[in-house]
Amino acid sequence: QVQLVESGGDLVQAGGSLRLSCAASGSISVINAMGWYRQAPEKQRELVANIYNSGKTNYADSVKGRFTISRDNAKNTVYLQMNSLKPGDTAVYYCNARTKFLLRTTDYWGQGTQVTVSP
Repeated sequence: QVQLVESGGDLVQAGGSLRLSCAASGSISVINAMGWYRQAPEKQRELVANIYNSGKTNYADSVKGRFTISRDNAKNTVYLQMNSLKPGDTAVYYCNARTKFLLRTTDYWGQGTQVTVSP
């Protein structure tokens, strides 16, 4: 089991910045990747960015060049630095941890943190 606690969501004006944090606890050793997803009202949850143990990162096209994901392994924490925010970034942001043990892959989710970008 992996527990995830997110923080950092807030109301910000367009063009502003926020940093989200997600601290993981529990079965840390089997975490293969951590990342952030978001879900806007009446839309499907989508990947924003993720980072693998190898350091490889992936970003949604809509956030490339504006968002940066990073990971502090000593603190078991992943961050999402969001710059040049747009109203279209408004959503609930969920931290994700994906574990792999033997042949089994499991996704764990945080409770979500609200990001609201005003025009």
